[in-house]
Amino acid sequence: MSDLGRKGLGEQAKEKVTPDSQKSTLDKASESVSGLGDKAASSVQPEGDKSVTQKAGDATRSGGDSAQNEGKGVLANAQETLGNAAQSVQDAVSGNTK
Repeated sequence: MSDLGRKGLGEQAKEKVTPDSQKSTLDKASESVSGLGDKAASSVQPEGDKSVTQKAGDATRSGGDSAQNEGKGVLANAQETLGNAAQSVQDAVSGNTK
């Protein structure tokens, strides 16, 4: 059971376990929009007004969002490191030293 204006945990779980390859473009867009709406509703809904299941779902999603953001940070660092290494090699080959 979900709170008013919120996605139910069952719906969220179904969206997560269904591979993107089995979803239409419309399904993906709909999930994205409804997910953003759910995040917005989560942030404005007072904790005392949330059901136990919504609190659990919000906490789980928050942890997933944090992990996803950390993963993006790691990827960005790796890309920067590779870019710097490539520039160093290019500088060495062309004789440019700094």
